[in-house]
Amino acid sequence: MSLYTVSRAGGSRHSSDGPSVGGDDVFVTFDSRRLSRIFKYIRPYRALFLTAIISVLASASCAVEIPDMMRRAVNAAVKAHDPQLLNRVLIAFLILIAASIVAAFMEQRTTSRLGQRVIFDIRREMFSHLQALSLSFMDKTHVGHIMSRIQSDVNVLQEFLESSISSFGDLTVLIGITVVLLSLDWKLGLLTLIVIPMLVGARAVWLPYSKRAFRHARETSSIANSELAENINGIRTVQESRRESVNYRIYEQKARANEQAQIAASGLAQIMVPTVDGLTGVAMAIVIVFGGQVVLGGRLDVGVMIAFIFYVQRFFEPVRTLSVQYTNLQQAMAAARRIFEVLDAPVTITDKPGAHVLGRIEPIVEFRGVTFGYAPGRPVLHDISFTVAPCEVVALVGPTGSGKTSITALLHRFYEVDQGQVLVGGHDVRDVTQESLGQRIGMVLQDPFLFTGSIEDNIRYNSAASREQVIAAGKAVSAHDFIMRLPKGYDTFLGQRGRNLSGGQRQLISFARALAANPQILILDEATANIDSFTERDIQRALKVLFQGRTCIVIAHRLATIREADRIIVLQRGRIEEQGNHAQLMARQGLYAHLYTSSHGSFDDALVVATGDAEFAMRT
Repeated sequence: MSLYTVSRAGGSRHSSDGPSVGGDDVFVTFDSRRLSRIFKYIRPYRALFLTAIISVLASASCAVEIPDMMRRAVNAAVKAHDPQLLNRVLIAFLILIAASIVAAFMEQRTTSRLGQRVIFDIRREMFSHLQALSLSFMDKTHVGHIMSRIQSDVNVLQEFLESSISSFGDLTVLIGITVVLLSLDWKLGLLTLIVIPMLVGARAVWLPYSKRAFRHARETSSIANSELAENINGIRTVQESRRESVNYRIYEQKARANEQAQIAASGLAQIMVPTVDGLTGVAMAIVIVFGGQVVLGGRLDVGVMIAFIFYVQRFFEPVRTLSVQYTNLQQAMAAARRIFEVLDAPVTITDKPGAHVLGRIEPIVEFRGVTFGYAPGRPVLHDISFTVAPCEVVALVGPTGSGKTSITALLHRFYEVDQGQVLVGGHDVRDVTQESLGQRIGMVLQDPFLFTGSIEDNIRYNSAASREQVIAAGKAVSAHDFIMRLPKGYDTFLGQRGRNLSGGQRQLISFARALAANPQILILDEATANIDSFTERDIQRALKVLFQGRTCIVIAHRLATIREADRIIVLQRGRIEEQGNHAQLMARQGLYAHLYTSSHGSFDDALVVATGDAEFAMRT
């Protein structure tokens, strides 16, 4: 399943905007370059990493030494009959146990801290990168898949990082035990280790099945998570359509598929545990049977026999752990690929070298021969040219799909033009820094996004306005009265997206936010579409304050909101059909005049009547 899904009617933006972040769960067992890239995040924490490695080696050394210390104690008591030697061995044994506890504590503490810091850096980098990606990436990106990468995949990577250092200790224990077994009695040691080929053979049979099971588990998990995220984001539409039961059944099917896949993967993962346990029993039997005969024959000390038994028990513990770690490695490789796909998505809208800061300017807006499309060969704007003079109010009207919002998006440089230029204050928007351009241009959308926090914080969101300036902005847009009727006034806490306010109240706060930012150029994109007639009267009065001293571009279907504009530009099929003020367009008796004199309320309704092009109206 691809991370990208086309979410605009115009299709996805140019493919050069980024790689297709698809194939969510192509399962990769090992990739040295990817693993090397993961460990690059450890470099800033070399000291902590070195401490973790030392702690792991110390813990592993203690684990290898403890059975041998028991051998010495047994021999001192049984063979040498030396109480003083036994006491010294027991004291050394207690010291070794204490050292093992300290080393194990340091290992857990340092590996956990290292893993947390590395994952924090990855999450921070992902958040920063997602903030910088152009809207063309977001247009074709499934939000549920992005959240799966930031949360689920990063958690998988964290588990792998924390366990991989411990696995280094497990490998050290394996090597150490092998060396000690062969040094104590190489014949019995080789006989004991004969079970290793049996383990390798079992893994060779198990591995292909496990790969498929783990891949399918992650695929179904991603699908279920995406379905969940989509339903949560669209909960209002779900409840309006009363599709709860239908969506529940759909999600239940996908969640059930994930449940079955996870059970199958877990079952395969657990197969290796009893396999290793069985081989442990085989090795133990070899030691007891053959070692016992050697002891009875007087050719082997009892202490060595006991040490062999403990070493065999300890030998297969890291084998079991490394088996689990191999599964973690597989999952981490898949998770890392998905994470790095996001981090590697190119930032296509960037400040060019030498881009200058756009200071206070003469607020003039100019489009020169602009052609633009969201997909190659499919332009939505064709050779658009017009100029908005300083402090002029220009309205953009036209049917859905005519290019109104695309014009304002290009002005804010959310996308790059295919041909032509967009200029602000005489400067090409590609020649100035994005931050300074954003400070000069304010935008109010049809569906304002309010963030979790107080009303004051939301009004001050993109400015450094004082409390007094926030209140002044609220009064100017007629929001102050309803805000003061709330339990805590401007300190009232807003829930997610401000859902504890009405649509009109949210829009008024977005107007106050724009006013507090004090931009030189203001864009209103259907900003009064969701406001009732009574509230609109307040907004119309507020707009006169908001428009004062600013260059304004207004998009509206409701003609009453743009009749008083200095100039009206009528768009149709991505081209300028006509322009002029209300009186001039009425005298021209064109599309605008036909719409205004008809009983229809918007260009969408009147386009069929005006052009007879019903098929086009349906497409747009």
